[in-house]
Amino acid sequence: MALFEVTDHDRQIYEQELRDFLPRKIIDIHTHVWLESLIKKKSGEFRAVTWPTLVASDNSIEDLQETYRLMFPDKEVSALFFGSSKPGYMDAINDYTAQCSKKSGFPALYYSTPDESPERLEQKIRAGGFLGLKSFLNLAPSYIPENEIRIFDFFPKNQLKKMDEMGAIVMLHIPRSGRLKDPVNLHQIVELKREFPRVGLIVAHIGRAYCQSDIGDAFTFLAQCPDLMFDFSANCCDDAMEALLRAAGPKHVMFGSDLPILRMRTRRITENGTYINLVPPGLYGDPKQDPHLREVSPEEAEKITFFMYEELLAFKRVARKLSLSAADLEDVFYNNAAAMLDQARRNIYG
Repeated sequence: MALFEVTDHDRQIYEQELRDFLPRKIIDIHTHVWLESLIKKKSGEFRAVTWPTLVASDNSIEDLQETYRLMFPDKEVSALFFGSSKPGYMDAINDYTAQCSKKSGFPALYYSTPDESPERLEQKIRAGGFLGLKSFLNLAPSYIPENEIRIFDFFPKNQLKKMDEMGAIVMLHIPRSGRLKDPVNLHQIVELKREFPRVGLIVAHIGRAYCQSDIGDAFTFLAQCPDLMFDFSANCCDDAMEALLRAAGPKHVMFGSDLPILRMRTRRITENGTYINLVPPGLYGDPKQDPHLREVSPEEAEKITFFMYEELLAFKRVARKLSLSAADLEDVFYNNAAAMLDQARRNIYG
């Protein structure tokens, strides 16, 4: 039985819109692997949106590779991956991630918690063959309310100092309801890069700028950090992609998916400054469980494809608008990531 269905409509979108647009070789710079069997019990308050948990209970390395085979049948796709934020089970998830990296040959990041010592992090990174760190806001101390969490609450500076010494990658999912335009986020990104210039910092999801109103003057402010890298994982916002490409250029942009959630069937719209995922009826349970979900009619559902394809179609629209060249696309989908991964590998392992 296939991992998921690829419909005739999906195939038509890929063949007519994406196959010739995408380069032959692709690196997905942002994706997850974990097994539900590693988690003995559910944790408490998550301090994040819940809809991504409805798409897949886990994502094995085999599922990840099968997803690429089904969605990109004629492309050579590899990934940088990491685990998933499951407080209390991070050791088991990181061990599984290291095993997946060795098995697949794909590079991986260690999923850190803020209470780990710099020395432990370095030992874990080297032992597991990792290229740096990923963390998440829900791993910040539990007494901090979600909207008050700051970057240094889950990436403390003593850890970042060690990553700077190692020349490692840090994948940053910024916190706070203001998203990319939030002044605390912007100042702390600049502070991070000024104090730790050898950290290979990737701002994930274009800083969670999923709507035009999330952007503000962020890219003008972040021009202070000309070596910042961004991925556009799980982002369908043309405005954010265009603003990023105009400000930073294609040498600083990388494709990411955030699988397994991009297996979701959805079409994203924005309303009143927030995003809404339009989904087929009944596919993800009661839509009232998350304000970002809304069901469409059965007729409209017939034309809903994968979140993955919607993200890529958005990027294609912007690429065409800005007249990106074939070389630019190869940078975004492969070369930028390959160079960053190679540099981190040399820095850490010589």
